Amino acid sequence: MSSPQPQTRLPSIHRTRIKICGLTREQDVDAAVAAGADAVGFVLYAPSPRAVTPQRAAELARRLPPFVTPVLLVVNEIATNVIAACAQVPGAIVQFHGDETPDECWAATGGGARPYLRAARIPLGDGAARFDLVEYAQQHSRAQAILLDAHVEGYGGGGKAFNWSLLPPSVGSHLVLSGGLTPANVTDGILQVRPRCPTLAVDVSSGVEAEGPDGRPVKGVKDAEKIYRFVAAVRAADAQLAKNIHVDLPAT
Repeated sequence: MSSPQPQTRLPSIHRTRIKICGLTREQDVDAAVAAGADAVGFVLYAPSPRAVTPQRAAELARRLPPFVTPVLLVVNEIATNVIAACAQVPGAIVQFHGDETPDECWAATGGGARPYLRAARIPLGDGAARFDLVEYAQQHSRAQAILLDAHVEGYGGGGKAFNWSLLPPSVGSHLVLSGGLTPANVTDGILQVRPRCPTLAVDVSSGVEAEGPDGRPVKGVKDAEKIYRFVAAVRAADAQLAKNIHVDLPAT
């Protein structure tokens, strides 16, 4: 009998990390973990329909096993409140989603004592081509990664996807693709954006939420089956990239 051929595996630096955001319930945290999410997000922005208090975020985060990271999303919050929230959720990463300056992000994370993500609000339509993502990433070079979300009224992507094809061909920062992702489109998003950056992660919220009687997402309530389908679609993109890694992906 011939020896089995080794399977092609994607190097860990190229594996797409997955964050499920806007969690408010224990069962949704458990579903995200069971599906293989790398991180879960808790919204600490009170006007959001998915908002939880820092105390509630801490309760939910205690369900997480080792190596699944809690992420605290804040919007224009004062530094002392961010630091206090982080103290309640050990190991959390902060996601700045408002109008925070680089220095404000740095101060609110204790001068770099805690890693953070900085959201970039990418205009919809042709406006994406006019957003200087390279310069934005340089301004926020102390962030662990730049999260790409659609620019809509208010804060957050509103379930909208911007035009991925209009992003710069090469960005020297780790990126997190967000905004309007679903199990149906995340594979295409990864294939379009991954070649443009050293590593890529994806972040989903409304795209894996349960549907109400009107067919619209129930904000803050996740659908376990959609989470599993989303993760499967991400892994399908990774498998496709693995077959063409020597052609499609830049050296890192």
